[in-house]
Amino acid sequence: MAQKTLPKAPHAAEPEFNKVVASLEEFCNAKLNDEYYQLTKELTTRIARKRPSPLLSGSPKTWAVGIIHALGMVNFLFDKSQSPHISSKELCEWFQLGQSTISAKSKAIRDMFKMHPFDPKWCLPSKLDSNPMAWLVSINGFLIDIRRAPYELQAAAYEAGVIPYIPGDRKQ
Repeated sequence: MAQKTLPKAPHAAEPEFNKVVASLEEFCNAKLNDEYYQLTKELTTRIARKRPSPLLSGSPKTWAVGIIHALGMVNFLFDKSQSPHISSKELCEWFQLGQSTISAKSKAIRDMFKMHPFDPKWCLPSKLDSNPMAWLVSINGFLIDIRRAPYELQAAAYEAGVIPYIPGDRKQ
């Protein structure tokens, strides 16, 4: 992964932000992929921009592993059937931190952003097509999979910001 221009972090949080992102880049290069790296950078940027920035307290290494774990929980990183996959034990060993420390930081991050499994906002782009939560839309009180709806409904849902793209456009 080539180092890309980093998003802007508030000046006060910039040194910690850079340390966290450097840890994330190293880990993603060795164990995950660029897609995870891009998503971890986005989450780190959002954490850095909170006021006051939570990155100002705690170890950058703990923040980095908490970010990976939180996104891993959303994207089933710990499921052996997924690719990429890593075990919780490997994550602990890589960062030389205990499971309770990693879990606590991950939970704090997930609570901060109301993250949950299949969360479309934090889903890897390559998994978005198969993410059922990204496509369920309530119409007149009924949940429907918008991918099976007429194009006009898909377009309206996209315009309203309810779905990430118009499925009908991708199939053409």
